[in-house]
Amino acid sequence: MTDAAQIRLWHTMSFRDADAMIAWLSAIGFVEHATYRDDADPGVVVHAEWLWPGGGGLMFGSLRPGGAVTNVGGSAAYLVTDDPDDVFRRAVEAGATVQLEMVDQDYGGRGGSVIDPEGNHWSFGSYQPS
Repeated sequence: MTDAAQIRLWHTMSFRDADAMIAWLSAIGFVEHATYRDDADPGVVVHAEWLWPGGGGLMFGSLRPGGAVTNVGGSAAYLVTDDPDDVFRRAVEAGATVQLEMVDQDYGGRGGSVIDPEGNHWSFGSYQPS
């Protein structure tokens, strides 16, 4: 699902360096839907909507006074993907730190996790909750 109008749950994050995180998100497979910047300071992302091609969305912006989300580095997300090893590899190559190596899980599927450059926890797996 890549139609933003069909997504009903958007994970929301705030980043200290939104441009660096845009590069990281692109590297692991997120696709830009919309990115709005501050007219006075184009380095500030006021609001962005990026899509996970397998379904789901991420909204984010730069950490700034008056911003609604201020827990930079305090988020966690699980991304379901048909090839978690590839997403995991790309995440690490783009600057993430390995938290849990990729392994076959007892409950089914394969998965592992990383910490992104801003300190958020990301798990990648082939397990689809039912």
